[in-house]
Amino acid sequence: MKTENQKAWFFVLPVLLLVAFNALIPMMTVVNYSVQETFGDNVFFWQGLDWFEQILRSERFHASLGRQFMFTFLILIIEVPLGIAIALSMPRSGFWVPVCLVLMALPMLIPWNVVGAMWNIFALPDIGLLGYFLNHVLGIHYDMTQDPIAAWVTIITMDVWHWTSLVVLLSYAGLVSIPDAYYQAAKIDGASNWSVFRFIQLPKMKTVLTIAILLRFMDSFNIYTEPFVLTGGGPGNSTTLLSIDLVKIALGQFDLGPAAAMSLIYFAITLLVSWLFYTLMTKDDLN
Repeated sequence: MKTENQKAWFFVLPVLLLVAFNALIPMMTVVNYSVQETFGDNVFFWQGLDWFEQILRSERFHASLGRQFMFTFLILIIEVPLGIAIALSMPRSGFWVPVCLVLMALPMLIPWNVVGAMWNIFALPDIGLLGYFLNHVLGIHYDMTQDPIAAWVTIITMDVWHWTSLVVLLSYAGLVSIPDAYYQAAKIDGASNWSVFRFIQLPKMKTVLTIAILLRFMDSFNIYTEPFVLTGGGPGNSTTLLSIDLVKIALGQFDLGPAAAMSLIYFAITLLVSWLFYTLMTKDDLN
């Protein structure tokens, strides 16, 4: 019976300990604030689970959570198919391979706050190139500062531009790892392009797509900087996602107890949905 060598864990153990240390202390602080109340001077009063009950019954929390799920859902149904389609259209060899890979990676290299600022200037209705083009050239009424639908379209478009590249690069890595023998066998059998994609390419990309979907879910579900810089959660509260609302409660209102409770609930929801995604996508592999 072949035994597995576990010595590799010694190489990653320092990193795991460092990450655990960096995460444990902030987590302990958040848990501490979530069950207590403070009015300053480092004086705390026991609150129990009252903050959790308050948050879970809050219509404000339900509304921002709903907007967060809607944003993440739209991101996934747009970016995953689009990323796969772009990866399929990219060359497998030749001069254009590195060119395409570099172009795909460029949006991800731009800092998040810069992306939000770029799109804010780009989409302003009067001075922005996009806003001016839609309003004065195409005659489409567009004002993300006043119209909630325009604001939603803008933040979705911004995220698609910024992060579809991640899905593209992961999908492309999965495609180039498929041996040519599979394509040769499909060609001999007279398989159509759709059949090749369905029975060869898509199954072979399952692992990288699982990673892509999990990364895009976690990132889009916890997104803050780009939409905050772009719309500030407006107009009104139409684009106030859960992350933006959490910061408003913690720093704007300085309600540290409710903010801590909300952040723990937020964390639990992220873990739960990520686990469900992973379980459903790897169910056949586990059987």
